Amino acid sequence: MEGDRASRAEANWDKFAERKGAIFAAHDASTASHHVARLEEDLDLLAALGVNAYRFSFSWPRWGATVEDPRGVAFYERLVDGLLARGIEPVATLFHWDAPLELERQGGFLNPDSPAWFASYAERVSRRFGDRVRRWLTINEPHAYIEGGLRDGRHAPGHKLPLSQVLVAAHNTLKAHGLAVQILRAKVPRSWVSAAPVLLTATPASNAPEDLEAAYRFTFSLPTDRLRVSAFWLDPIYGRGYPDEVWSRFGPLMPRVSASDVDLISQPLDAVGVNLHDAVRVRAGSGGVPEIVPFPAGSPRTSFDWPVTPEAHYFGPKFLHGRYGLPVVITENGLSASDWVAIDGRVHDADRIDFLERHLRELGRARAEGVPILGYFHWTFLDNFEWA
Repeated sequence: MEGDRASRAEANWDKFAERKGAIFAAHDASTASHHVARLEEDLDLLAALGVNAYRFSFSWPRWGATVEDPRGVAFYERLVDGLLARGIEPVATLFHWDAPLELERQGGFLNPDSPAWFASYAERVSRRFGDRVRRWLTINEPHAYIEGGLRDGRHAPGHKLPLSQVLVAAHNTLKAHGLAVQILRAKVPRSWVSAAPVLLTATPASNAPEDLEAAYRFTFSLPTDRLRVSAFWLDPIYGRGYPDEVWSRFGPLMPRVSASDVDLISQPLDAVGVNLHDAVRVRAGSGGVPEIVPFPAGSPRTSFDWPVTPEAHYFGPKFLHGRYGLPVVITENGLSASDWVAIDGRVHDADRIDFLERHLRELGRARAEGVPILGYFHWTFLDNFEWA
């Protein structure tokens, strides 16, 4: 989204985008939405929407891999101060997948020193902005860059590694999260800290209690050896340790996990933050085992071919609050829509308007039933270079 590649260090995504066929139509992030150059205009648009908070991500390559890059610092000074001047609270994410290429070449999150690298970066950012930014998210959707980038080769850095190595990088990521929380607590007065993993929730196919239980069970299960699941990331962060299913499924492939690792990863947080987009429908099969129920033909889907499931915003927060006992914030929800400029020069965006209303209604229903909902962040404010 930021663009202005010339004013930052090279990122892992820059190198990945150079691969033939890696990115749709050979797009890259050199210009993107030109947010760096059009910052004031963009902030005015944001203020005109009437929002009271804006979630953004610091780019580690723009900030500097190991020392501050004054160009990056200057941009984020303008961004944070511009938000505050418009009465909008900044909510900052430390990492949203773009790593400095010089650190990626040293192994990225495969390197045992990577948690310390991330801690150093978090210290520098929080020291600079802790006086103005109170609310922080550590890491966005770790499954995407760990599994998508190291196992499947479809995200940067584009590797296809054995699962044992992928699990090492996953564990290092969680340790990096824990160190970052410690630093934010130490450096930021009255800090509010959470994370932004994905929630892969299920919704019950009926109102039957057994289907509701099956939906909960599916939400926090590991039905396959894939890491795009909830409990692998959420349970360790919120003090439950790795689920038993992790050990039974991965066994000797898992790295050594010490008691100090478990304590580090489970630093106290202020809310359960999740990116929540869609859900599967399940019913209770034999012995209560969840069975996926296909959506009816013609059910709505986004341009990414994701199912539109507003009810996930009712059941998902209820499941989260029941399991972890904390308030819930939706750190990301939205859709890719194939809209265009109409003949009258406007983008009418009917799909997104309907989508928003349906999802916020369901979130409001959960709140009305006692789930403490702290907020909702819509994805996304601007069109962007889309790596998904």
